[in-house]
Order: sequence, then C-alpha cells, then structure tokens
Amino acid sequence: MKNIINTGLVALSLVFASACSNDDYDIGEISAPTDLQVETTVVGQSEDMPEGDGSGQVIFNASAEGAMTYKYVFENGSTETTASGEYTHQFSETGTKTYMVTVIAYGPGGTATSTIVDVEVLVTYSPPADLLEKLVGDGAKEWRIKAEAAGHFGLGPVGGNIPTEWYGAGPNEKAGVGMYDDRYIFEEDGTFVHITNATNDDENVDPSGTVFGRAPLVDQLGVSCDCETEGADVLNIPYDDYTENWSISAPGGKETINLTGLGFIGYYIGGDHRYEIFDRSGTDELILRSTDGNGEFDWWFILTSGDGAEEEPEEEFQSEYDELLWEADFDTDGDLDTSIWNFETGNNDGWGNQEAQYYTEDNAVISGGNLVITAKAEDIEGFDYSSSRITTKDNFEFTYGRVEARAKLPEGAGTWPAIWMLGSDFDEVGWPQTGEIDIMEHAGNEQDLIHGTLHYEGRSGGDADGNTIMVDGVSDEFHTYTMEWSDKRIVFLVDGEVYHTYENTPDSPFNKDFFLILNVAMGGTFGGDIDPDFAESSMEVDYIRVFQ
Repeated sequence: MKNIINTGLVALSLVFASACSNDDYDIGEISAPTDLQVETTVVGQSEDMPEGDGSGQVIFNASAEGAMTYKYVFENGSTETTASGEYTHQFSETGTKTYMVTVIAYGPGGTATSTIVDVEVLVTYSPPADLLEKLVGDGAKEWRIKAEAAGHFGLGPVGGNIPTEWYGAGPNEKAGVGMYDDRYIFEEDGTFVHITNATNDDENVDPSGTVFGRAPLVDQLGVSCDCETEGADVLNIPYDDYTENWSISAPGGKETINLTGLGFIGYYIGGDHRYEIFDRSGTDELILRSTDGNGEFDWWFILTSGDGAEEEPEEEFQSEYDELLWEADFDTDGDLDTSIWNFETGNNDGWGNQEAQYYTEDNAVISGGNLVITAKAEDIEGFDYSSSRITTKDNFEFTYGRVEARAKLPEGAGTWPAIWMLGSDFDEVGWPQTGEIDIMEHAGNEQDLIHGTLHYEGRSGGDADGNTIMVDGVSDEFHTYTMEWSDKRIVFLVDGEVYHTYENTPDSPFNKDFFLILNVAMGGTFGGDIDPDFAESSMEVDYIRVFQ
C-alpha cells in the first residue's frame, strides 16, 4: 500500500467503465490519449483493517499514453486538474456512499479520453456540532483575515507547533496587497465562497478583486499579469469571486478544513488546500495552518468573523480565593523540609514518558531564597543525567483553591521543568483516572512556550485538555504561574493573563484532594531531543502559595 495514512475508515470498491475516446476529429497526426487506467489506494488499508481506516480519503492515480494533464470530476461539482495524474480526494459525508468519479485524460489539441470510476467510501468521522455552528453560523457568516492582530499571517517550519515561529506580520502590515478585503463563507450545503473584494459589493455585486500569493505557486491560478512582487510574494493578482466546496476531516485527530479545486484562504500557497484548525477556542476566531506546495513552510492565518470594531477590553481576572492556606517561601538556605517534601528517586522506567534522568536527593537545595532543582549531565546509576523530583503527597493535600508559583525556568534543548499536581487516590486508581493538573510545563526545545494542561480519562497523553501561551524570557527572569480551581472551573494564568479555562463538572476527577509535584526532567516524550552539549541548568522557585 502507498502512503498509508492513519485517519478514519475507508471501504472502497472500483468499477472501471470502458474508456471512450473522442475520435470525431480530423486534424492530422493529433490523437486522443489511449489506454487510460486509474489505480486507487485505500487509505489506511491493512490486513487488520481490510476496509481502510475511516478517513474518507482516496488516492487516485491515472495514467494514459499521450496524456498531458488529467482532470477529476466529482458529483458535488468539484474538480481537480493535475499533470501527474495523482490526486488525493477527501470524501466527507458520514456513512457509506457510492460516488461516481469521472477521470479525463487530455492530450494535444484538446483531445480527451475519459473513464468513470465508482467509489464506495465509508466515512466514520463526523465534525462536532459546535465547530459547524462556529463556521457556518446563520448561513451567511463572513470570515476574514484578522488584520488588526499581531501574527495574523506568517510562517514557520513544517510541523512546528509555534504559530508564526519564523515570521509574523504586525497589525495591518500587509495592507494593500489584496488580502484584507477578502471574505470567506462556509455555507451549510458545503459550498465555499471566496469574495475577493468585499468593499466593492456595497450596492451591486462586483465579482472583481485581487488576491495575494507566493511565486511560482500562484501560476496555478492561471492569471497572467504584470503584478508587483516583494521577494517571493506576488501582490494584487486580479482574481474574481469564486466558489468551491469545503468539508471537515480529522487526520491524526487534527480538525482540518478541506477546500476543493484551487480554493484557498488568505495567501495562495498551492499544496493540498487543507487548513489544520490549530486553535478554535477564541470567540469568533480560528488559527489555521497549512503546508505550501513546495513543502517548504507551514503558513499560519488568524481568521475572525468579527467586524473589526474596537473590542471592549477584557476585565482583569478576579480570583475568588483570598485567604492564604499554605506557603513555601524557601527563605532559609539548606535542605528541604522533609516533613512537607518527599523525594522520589530513581528512573522508574522513564516515569512513563521515556525520560532520561535519574532522580536523586542531591539535586534540590534551598539557596539564595529560592528552591533550586538542577538537572546535570553526569553518569549516575547507568543514566546520563541527574535531577530531582519532590512532592507533598500525604503531607499537604487540598481540594480547590488558587496555586501561585513564582519561578525561573531552566534552558537547553531537552529540559522539561514542571509544577503540577496529581490526585491523592493515585495509588488506588492509577493514571489518568486520578486526574493530573499541570500548572506549568516547559520544553527547552520550544523556548518560552508555556503549557497549562489537564489529563484525565479520555483526554490523556497527546490528547490532553490544555493550551499554551508565549512568555518572553522564562529562563531569564521570574514569572508567576497560577492555577485557580473550583467545582465550576479550572483556570490557567501566567503573570495574571488567562490562557486556558476548563469547565469542571461533578463527573470529573477534579473534585477531591490533590498534592503538589515539582521536578525537572530530561528528554522523554515531551522534553524531546537533548542538546549533546548540555551541562546543567536549574529551575528556581521563589515561592509557592495556596489560597482558599
């Protein structure tokens, strides 16, 4: 099987109709393509899953003698033209349905040969109702690039997880290039409408406009113009309003908007015209990313359905807890108070995360008014790194409250500091059933990106419930990491800024006593590759306070 993709369940059967040639021409030696064949790959098919894996994706590969290009025509009206004959199509209608696909091979002089393929596809993924409601609204919701926001457009490495890591446009930086006046409508029937100049439609619909794209990929739009360029950017390419089709899939569990044909958003980059929904937590806002047709960059876009009017500033977060319950201020240099803090030592089979360090009681001390936990590169008990991990299990446990920790984090690829909590019934019920609250996690391979995360049954490991925030200088200066916890919600903040909220329920594991854990791990599933030149680095904690 080619390109086995681990998304969804596809059952596929093919019926090849006899190829029919347009042979009523009389123009000399020019002849239509012959021997048109269409092969398909069932995405995700294996011995264990002979009917595929549910994604709704089908890979078509057409070949014919004398063909110059190939065109696929689908029942919903969408088409795709490809010179190579290979095309992956995303079917999205939930359930089993047989689709008739027409495949046309074009030769010189416009000659053509066609065949029809019947494809039976089972799609098991169904987009969540809240996402469909957000995209479609009342059927006329218009989305636009959020020009007023920093980082509304930019790029980064393919597969990176930091929006606009390498470049992010400042507010309104790209005014006048043909992007900000575009509007995008996701209609309920699956039609995608791209209005290329919304400002000229006030009284009468004027389909003309301009768009913005990357050379030479914009050549795919078929427009010949003497357009202005800035580096590889082609500005104000004349392009009329158009319609394509849209659907939602979730390859690898990542919600993705699929556009047919040449449909695109913001900046034309070719590629597969698929936009991963990186974040949809914001009100009337989406953060999208897509890989360009060169496989060179991931491009990032912030969309909004807001009207651009100045928004009311958010109210400052107000805590409901103001009485100090417990405090560790680390004012006295020396050893930790073992009536409160327990050391967990050893490697414990990588602590469930393939971690590379060996925990000791020697790597955590109180110095200069701070708790200092240091990870070191050293040979110890058969491991290459040492560090410390401490907990308040059985000594200090509590239900609900506000936790504040003021800390400066270690740096270096592979470092993984964390301030977190586990349920007090961990020994009885195990993980993730006990629940986990990660007040702060940081990976040195993604410097300054702070994670606040909840793990529980159904949302554990890579599918955890959390969010991230960029915080400048986390390894250079102290910042305050806060988690506010009640029976109604759990809120994560850095320096008073809220970046993730979880709606607590009576059925969640977050309604019982939890204990605190502080550690610096190395490598593992979250820490990633360790810098071979790493020597040592520390997490310094000024204080931890719990309010109720």
